[in-house]
Amino acid sequence: MEAADTLADAGFKVLEVATADAALRYLQEKDGVDLLFTDVNMPGDLNGFDLAREVAARWPEILIVVCSGATKPGPGDLPAKARFIDKPYSSGLVEQVLRELRTA
Repeated sequence: MEAADTLADAGFKVLEVATADAALRYLQEKDGVDLLFTDVNMPGDLNGFDLAREVAARWPEILIVVCSGATKPGPGDLPAKARFIDKPYSSGLVEQVLRELRTA
């Protein structure tokens, strides 16, 4: 919820989905998604790393932020342009990462 509020405050229209499969279905059906912000741990067959790699491969224009308080990325977990944020995080850190991604 805090991340959704921070993203909305940063000017993003926020859509929350419960699973990676639901996120992929949404992306297949809709245009105009600028950012994927996902936790590593989520229900379903895919985790946040899987989702990030799939989104990067299919929609390279989408910015990607993956977060977790329990799991750190290992080699190959994150796509090249994705960023990882440890939980707990501040809204200031999220805003900083978004600025960096937008200018990269």
